[in-house]
Amino acid sequence: MAELKTKPGKQSVTEFLNTVAPEQKRKDCFELVKMMQEITGEKAVMWGPSIVGFGAYHYKYASGHEGDMCRAGFSPRKANITIYIHSRLERYKDKLAKLGKHKTSLSCLYINKLADVDKAILQKIIKHSYDHVIEVMAKYE
Repeated sequence: MAELKTKPGKQSVTEFLNTVAPEQKRKDCFELVKMMQEITGEKAVMWGPSIVGFGAYHYKYASGHEGDMCRAGFSPRKANITIYIHSRLERYKDKLAKLGKHKTSLSCLYINKLADVDKAILQKIIKHSYDHVIEVMAKYE
């Protein structure tokens, strides 16, 4: 089985984020670090080459595939900032309707900049997702 690339590393979060362009996206990423540290009580750690993560959990699928992943995280991508949500976003339909300008996929929330969204609602979504990981994993222990 191939080794997972998305795992905690030693790269500096600050050094990584200082490479993000444009400047507004970089500022938003530093603000997200502060926000997620307050929500999670966890220090920011690089997961793989481009994910800033907070906390960790271990998963194991029925297939036998297992690994570790951050409980909360985001990645500054070229087109937007991707925020990883560990429960299907359909659970947040009411909150997403009030969030502001964003896009979604199955478990990713995409924003262009923090000014486009209601930060209080974003914090609630991140907090619920972070807590949800523990609830789900407790069922499998």
